[in-house]
Amino acid sequence: MSKFIFITGGVVSSLGKGLTSASLGLLLRSRGLRLRMLKMDPYINVDPGTMNPFQHGEVYVTDDGAEADLDLGHYERFVGQPMSKASNITTGAIYSEVIRKERRGEFLGATVQVVPHITDAIKESFLRLESPDVDVILIELGGTVGDIEGLPFMEALRQFALERAREDVLYIHMTLIPYLQASGEIKTKPTQHSVQKLREIGIQPDMLICRTTQPLTESAKSKIALFCNVRTEHVFDEKDVDFSIYEVPILLHEQRVDEIACKHLGLPLNELDLSEWQAMLEKVKHPSGSVEIAVVGKYTSLTDSYKSIYEALAHGGIANDVKVKLRRIEAEEVTRESAEKILDGVGGLLIPGGFGRRGSEGKMEAIRWARENQVPFLGICYGLQCAVVEYARNVCGVADAITAEWFDEEGIGDLSKAFVALMDSQQKVMAKGGTMRLGEYACGLVKNTKARAAYNAEIVRERHRHRYEVNPGMVKTLQKHGLVISGTNPDSRLVEIIELADHPWFVATQAHPEFKSRPVQAHPLFQAFISAALEYKA
Repeated sequence: MSKFIFITGGVVSSLGKGLTSASLGLLLRSRGLRLRMLKMDPYINVDPGTMNPFQHGEVYVTDDGAEADLDLGHYERFVGQPMSKASNITTGAIYSEVIRKERRGEFLGATVQVVPHITDAIKESFLRLESPDVDVILIELGGTVGDIEGLPFMEALRQFALERAREDVLYIHMTLIPYLQASGEIKTKPTQHSVQKLREIGIQPDMLICRTTQPLTESAKSKIALFCNVRTEHVFDEKDVDFSIYEVPILLHEQRVDEIACKHLGLPLNELDLSEWQAMLEKVKHPSGSVEIAVVGKYTSLTDSYKSIYEALAHGGIANDVKVKLRRIEAEEVTRESAEKILDGVGGLLIPGGFGRRGSEGKMEAIRWARENQVPFLGICYGLQCAVVEYARNVCGVADAITAEWFDEEGIGDLSKAFVALMDSQQKVMAKGGTMRLGEYACGLVKNTKARAAYNAEIVRERHRHRYEVNPGMVKTLQKHGLVISGTNPDSRLVEIIELADHPWFVATQAHPEFKSRPVQAHPLFQAFISAALEYKA
């Protein structure tokens, strides 16, 4: 049977439970253990797909089309294996499932309650991951202990340990240890209260991981252990790292977190192999140079809104042995008059995905600047769509070219001039409706193109999250004026990748390649983009 590790948090939110979970997952995988992971989100939304990025950061997309929490991105980047729809559940999804069962009469007329029906549904989501070929299932609960919406999940965690052998379940609680600058001392009381609240619920943590800016002294660890009823050797500090989040696994391993977890669960202590990870970290710590990349988007004021984009750019830098510096620019600040001043000096421009008209004119002005000034450009999803409309306006001579998204949203423009539109099954333009293309789709690459050279493959598969497509009826016009269609979907023939032949590196993709980039293996498009940016600045 599989073993289970549950990671909870206390004191404050955004402690880094996702990074800690991903780091522990990497350590366990590096010991040869077979692993699955799950993120539980207590919010009532069914998934984060409709949530504003300012509310919850980016929406992460899996191969099978799940719109999921951004922590799944951490899991995939660290652990190096794909997540799925089974890797993320929410309160909304759990209640929806229980209500559907009730409507079908599956509860035989019983009064449906939080206990046992909701908690049973939560536990079923754990068991769906269990398999004879899985050694460990690592489950993270979002939020903090004491949150009202998290209580059913906490109750499910409490029940689960009673239903399994105690050595099959490991509870890890993560807390904050504040440091008071004025008195020069750390305070353990918030952690004591957090664990006290957890124990009131009926969960006794086996291990404590304490986020801190200062290393914990042995006396502090002893005090925490005494008042939290945890062994001193099971109290660990997770100090802020110096260079990169990718140092966290090394920090935990040096304190034997993975070894102690394996011993508690009776798992074999296979030899640990972190050579590839450590080689990557050496490049992070000692880059040979740097390059600055401008990211022009709608949500640049919140780092998590484009988390996978920023990480993929960093991976491209690692592959090229340089540090990538980001110039985050709000799209609405970019105009024809300001573009030169705002973007001057960067080695490349990236336009990320998004929805809606706001900021689109600024994105297109940034793209025009990069195109005319021969600055390397990478467009992602909506970035491709903006590049197509910009090209139609300024090169093809269709001054009033639009994307149908603006027409559908605000009735702006002439739908007959939509170079990006909703398509039906016969590739005809639709005014409204349509189904989102979500998850992994194939892309056939044209020979002798920048995209084919970057991927070094004929067929690739990338994740998508969009409704609008390049209008097939406008493709000939775009090609006539020099736009290269370098990638198409083999089945629908819809445009996947565009580029310019007479530009050092101008490539845009309808997909979200950032979701498949890894620190030890940069995505080919990001690696090629950073390489082009370095050549441009040379």
